Amino acid sequence: MAADGTGPESVVIVGAGQSGYQTAASLREHGYPGRITLISDEDALPYERPPLSKAYLKGEVTEAHLWLRPATYFVRRSIDLVRGTVMAIDRASRTVRLADGSGYPYGHLVLATGARPRTLAVPGAGLRGVHTLRTARDAAALRASLDSARRVVVVGAGFIGLECAAVARASGREVTVLEALDRPLARVASGRTAAHVTRLHQRAGTRLLFGRGVAALHGDRRGRVVEVESADGDRLPADLVLIGVGVSPCTELAAVAGLPVDDGITVDSRLLTGDPHVSAVGDCAAFPQVRSGNRQRIESVQNAVGHARSVAARLTGSPARYGEVPWFWSDQFTTTVQIAGLGGGHDTEVVLGDDDPERFSVLLFRGDALLAVESVNRPVDHLAARQILQRRVGLGPEDVGAEGFSLRGHLAHRAGGSAAPVVR
Repeated sequence: MAADGTGPESVVIVGAGQSGYQTAASLREHGYPGRITLISDEDALPYERPPLSKAYLKGEVTEAHLWLRPATYFVRRSIDLVRGTVMAIDRASRTVRLADGSGYPYGHLVLATGARPRTLAVPGAGLRGVHTLRTARDAAALRASLDSARRVVVVGAGFIGLECAAVARASGREVTVLEALDRPLARVASGRTAAHVTRLHQRAGTRLLFGRGVAALHGDRRGRVVEVESADGDRLPADLVLIGVGVSPCTELAAVAGLPVDDGITVDSRLLTGDPHVSAVGDCAAFPQVRSGNRQRIESVQNAVGHARSVAARLTGSPARYGEVPWFWSDQFTTTVQIAGLGGGHDTEVVLGDDDPERFSVLLFRGDALLAVESVNRPVDHLAARQILQRRVGLGPEDVGAEGFSLRGHLAHRAGGSAAPVVR
């Protein structure tokens, strides 16, 4: 412990994405006096990732606009920002070792190693013009390639794929989206929301092909992609291909160090691994949901920030289980989709605003329990839904049918609450 008893003498954070940065910042906000070392394997200041597939890809902002804080912040807060690749964790000596041979001892280690994009195990996956999107460097390469592209094929109709498809189509490119499942956002959204997103892209002129996998990518003699071959034999011309088929957690360091790993670095409700001197946060952490008890990873800014703040509070004397309601958002064309909660396993869908196809919310229930709310261009509903779920305000399908029902009104009536301003 530090001399004043407020926590370990030093904290080393591996990974300087949203969760790594926030851990360091929150430690200082809680008054942690010890040494903080934030190790990044990117040659950049910690930055926001969500704009990479939106404003940055459009060319509306520069990389400097993405910085979470300027360089002076880390100096003023005495956060040692180290650039390098961590090769090993020596748990016996509590030291992390970098590729350049240097070592950093820790009183507590926070693994914020994030995730990496999945690629396609098909012929031609390594051709020039084939992209994934995770880092600022990825986004810069994708933006440069998009500038000269005419025909774009996006593989995967998740949030990243659809956001990039929207940017490409809005900039005048011919865009085709291939999705192996039967609809977009199949793993995260209801059929009603997925149908709206489908119409949104089709109205803009994007071609969406569902139930289609990829068999191969074909290139020219210079090694540049020119065509995508689908699993059913169709050949789609392409100058640019974006692979958006999800991510895999970066767990190798933890696994080699003997920490438990199962689709993520396994942690308890306090975000501790099997070693009391090691925590894991953000996209790499597989943690138990307070409500369901199920262990899962959540890839979102909200989850990364919440994890970081929870660990910082614990290390400075305020231990608590992590229990925030997850929430997400996606901007596509002029539409914003916001989701509060996790709707997996729902058995009832109730729609609010059924009279307006461009503005509605879908409430997802299992029995009488509200699991999630998906809001399309209804931010007030989204904010109220987050508070209803977090406070566990009772709300069943029969309540929604009452005359004049609104989520905000229900919250105010049942919990004495009111919706707060939209926060992202």
